[in-house]
Parts: sequence; structure tokens; C-alpha cells
Amino acid sequence: MIPVTILTGFLGSGKTTLLKRILNEKHGMKIAVIENEFGEENIDNEILVQDSAEQIVQMSNGCICCTIRGDLARALGDLAAKKQSGELQFDRVVIETTGLANPGPVAQTFFIDSEIADEFLLDAIITLVDAKHADNQLDEHEVVQRQVGFADRLFVTKSDLVDEAALSDLRHRLVHMNPKATIKVVNFGEADIKEIFDLRGFNLNAKLEIDPDFLAEDEHDHAHHAHDHGHDHDHEHCDHDHGHCEHEGHHNHRHAHHDDKIKSFVYRNDRPFDANKLEDFLGGILQIYGERLLRYKGVLYMKGVDRKVVFQGVHQMMGSDLAAKWLPIEKKTNKMVFIGVDLPQDLITDGLDACLA
Repeated sequence: MIPVTILTGFLGSGKTTLLKRILNEKHGMKIAVIENEFGEENIDNEILVQDSAEQIVQMSNGCICCTIRGDLARALGDLAAKKQSGELQFDRVVIETTGLANPGPVAQTFFIDSEIADEFLLDAIITLVDAKHADNQLDEHEVVQRQVGFADRLFVTKSDLVDEAALSDLRHRLVHMNPKATIKVVNFGEADIKEIFDLRGFNLNAKLEIDPDFLAEDEHDHAHHAHDHGHDHDHEHCDHDHGHCEHEGHHNHRHAHHDDKIKSFVYRNDRPFDANKLEDFLGGILQIYGERLLRYKGVLYMKGVDRKVVFQGVHQMMGSDLAAKWLPIEKKTNKMVFIGVDLPQDLITDGLDACLA
């Protein structure tokens, strides 16, 4: 299986800078890059070959660049065929979307098209966020919110242009939109290759990382029924790779309130689910709200099942699998995260409660 990374982010967020760095670094990998220029606008044309037909260009370090306008599945199929025939050699694929693109349909290609799914494995969606302009862009363009919501990892660029408080506020805002994506501050595309590839964001596994600040805040809100976000919380643990750890000990943050359409919530419950009830309920939710659900993921405790059940999805495409056995020392619990556009949190939460055994 050829791993694929989707690189997304709004205009000027630094995708091209990061891509150039990936292509020029001496990492010994042969990378095929697809510039996915769909739609009318030809915008990110800085390093594109200006031609209406597909162009495949071999670069000196063995990377391949390929400009696509139109059918991504066809382009991936062509690449796979050329690899099988020995015409092209590459280890992985990076797809750079246009700055105005919603990454959802790109990600769905890997679930809908069985021929693509047989050859390629979607590894992760990486979204670049411009620290200087992010607040305005998130306010004005829903597609920027979608880019954040779909991400497995968020790279915050141009942080040198803002102060520490603005960076902290931005991080807070991003976490509320997507608490499962790790946030990393990068300057001038200086991201370690290990932080770009083999993230396994789409693997079905029994690990569900959710930003601990988000969970702490979530518990605080439920305990006090207050949503002022102006509370103190103690950060003794700063091991969760966020590029910087500006919170030592206690502090008090007043965060500007942004009413983002894309929000996330986490469902947790220690009682087991009834498998049939849950399957029916999730099926119904996907039918009604599938387009509004960007990413969702969970590790589930099922009645009568001694193993963890893991599930995840993009829009209406959901997959689930049995994972490792619950260890005797582990607390059996359900943990699910939903990221979407104007999701009816209460309705979904109540529905999930009704599925408990």
C-alpha cells in the first residue's frame, strides 16, 4: 500500500514552502506530488507547470511532480499503473490541494473508489494555519474551518508575526474546532519529516488522542454549567507535543469568543453499548447528518465483547473493527469525538445514551 498525505491550508498559509522543503530535503524517499488544481481558479501556480494536460516531471532528487486538473482518482490510478510497470518509482504520495479546496472530497476518494483503496492508504491530512491571518480567515471562510476540522495535524505558520497571547488564543480556538489534531508551530516549513509522514491518522486503532486541555475544559464546563473559558487550569503535563508550552502552572486566559460553525464535542460514558442499538443509531445519524460530519472517531466498550471496538469516518463513510482486548487493569469506557458543521450535540449525546446497555 502506498501511503498518501493530504496537504491543505488557505491561500498563503505556507503549503508551497513546506512542500518545497519536503521535496528538497535529503530523506532518501521518492515522493510523488499531486498538485490537485480542481475548480476554476488557478491560484497556487508558483511551482506548477502551466499546461492544461497532466504533466509528470521527474525532479533531480527522484521526486515526481504531477499537475492534476480534474479527476484525482484517475491520476492516482495512472500513478499506480506506472509504478507497477516500473515506469515510475516512488514510495509515497503527497496531494497538495488548492487554498480554496475543501479536503473532504479528496479524502473520500480513498474510501469510495475500491481500486484506489486497494493501492493507496490515506495516512493523514495536514492543515497549515497562518497565525497572522487565521482569525479573519476562519471568520470569513467556512472552507478554512473545514480544513481545520478534517486535520490530523495542524501546523501553525508565521507565528513570528504575532505575540504569545494571540498564538495562545488561536490554539484555543483550533482545539475547540478539532481536539484530536496535534498542533505544532512551524517556521518557514521547518517541520521534521517524522511529523509529516506515517502519522496513521486514518488507521483504525485503539488510540484516540484528544487534546487534554479540551477534556479538562469540557469537565469544568459540565461541572459548573458555565462556558466562560476564563478558568485556571493546572498544566503539570506538557508532554503532548504542541510545539510550545506556554502554560506553566496556573494562569488565567480570557479567550475571544468566536462562533465557529465547525465545532467538536467528545462523548464519554463508562457503561457498555448495545451493539444493535448503536449500529442503528449511528446509521441514522450518518444518513441525516453525514454531509455535516467531517471526521468522527471512537474507541467503544460493547456489551458481551471482550475487545475494544474502534470506528472512524469521513462524512457518510464509516469503518469499524475489533482492536486489542481490554486489559484487566484498564477501565472499560466509551470515548468518541465528533467534528462537524452545526452538529446537534444534545440530540447525538441523548441518542448515544439511549444505546447504552
